[in-house]
Amino acid sequence: MLPLQSITVIALEQAVAVPFATRQLADLGARVIKIERPEVGDFARAYDKTVNGESSHFVWLNRSKESLTLDVKHDEASNILHKLLSKADVFIQNLAPGATDRLGLSAAELTQKYPRLIVCDLSGYGRDGPYGGKKAYDLMVQCETGVVSVTGTRDEPAKTGISVADIAGGMYAFGGILTALYQRERTGKGTSFEVTLFEALGEWMSFPAYYAAYGGSAPPRSGAAHAVIFPYGPFDCGDAKTVFFGIQNEREWDKFCRVVLRQPELGSDPRFTPNPKRVQNQAALAAIIDKVLLSLTSEQVLARLDDAQIANARLNSPQEFWDHPQHAARNRKRTVATPSGPIEALLPPIQLAGMETRMEAIPGVGQHSRDILAELGYDDGAITALKASGAI
Repeated sequence: MLPLQSITVIALEQAVAVPFATRQLADLGARVIKIERPEVGDFARAYDKTVNGESSHFVWLNRSKESLTLDVKHDEASNILHKLLSKADVFIQNLAPGATDRLGLSAAELTQKYPRLIVCDLSGYGRDGPYGGKKAYDLMVQCETGVVSVTGTRDEPAKTGISVADIAGGMYAFGGILTALYQRERTGKGTSFEVTLFEALGEWMSFPAYYAAYGGSAPPRSGAAHAVIFPYGPFDCGDAKTVFFGIQNEREWDKFCRVVLRQPELGSDPRFTPNPKRVQNQAALAAIIDKVLLSLTSEQVLARLDDAQIANARLNSPQEFWDHPQHAARNRKRTVATPSGPIEALLPPIQLAGMETRMEAIPGVGQHSRDILAELGYDDGAITALKASGAI
């Protein structure tokens, strides 16, 4: 039995953040009923068509869910939603600010009507404050939290290559729901909580924020290198390939000098120890490192780094990551069905001993509408009428 097998989640969700949270609940066995717009569904379905005709975002975020199409502004929508919520354990949403309040689905109303229900609202900035109700997308939140200001090269800021604000928000929503379910087991009562992308990503910005607030200036943008540790980042080798490695402490610095550079005297050179001195004299040290590494192939450099037990990596492309031998060695891929045929999917990071994670199909738009409505007591004639009226 999967840990959340008895849990039902109603998700008024779209895009990335909430679908990421609910997919992880589905991975653990929860029944997730995804409410989508009639005909078109979640707009993330149309982001691209690269996965055998399906969206790469959508197949990542929506396996093992049931799709119910519902026009939430339709007169009959409220009845359907409340029938679902009366039997549900969790309600989560990331509609536009204020939308659920207008629909009579505020956290205060729902927790009063359904005392065991857990309600999670996810938004860009929350209900109050000067940004309360402000619409937000991932890039905007990256900008407001300062992520873009510390990412990129010295000459140009950059956003991250993945939706880091949405992922942060989804992770905190997932963790919050698990916490609330555990609390309900002890108290018998549901609860509500709010997750904002701004606060979720803000937590991840704590290092540069502390550095700036107490140090007087932000850590400089440093491209793929580390802003305050050296050497830590990319280095070119003699075969025109790049390797990455990082020195975290003085013990590693000494081994790096002895095993990789084969210049043990550098380990006690006062210009380069401790780390702040290495950062201060970075240009001189970089010249020494480059002279050695450019005389070696990337494989020779990696071998020396491994011998010294220095963390290192190749610069992989997304395709090289997908084909990474570690996946096969650890049996990390499964086959998942989609409306356009089977695809491979990576297992989620959490694998409890003796438990096989749920890895079921990505649903088509409204694929489960008829079955879900039948469960709620609607007969074929009523379902057909709902369809004709545009309610589903």
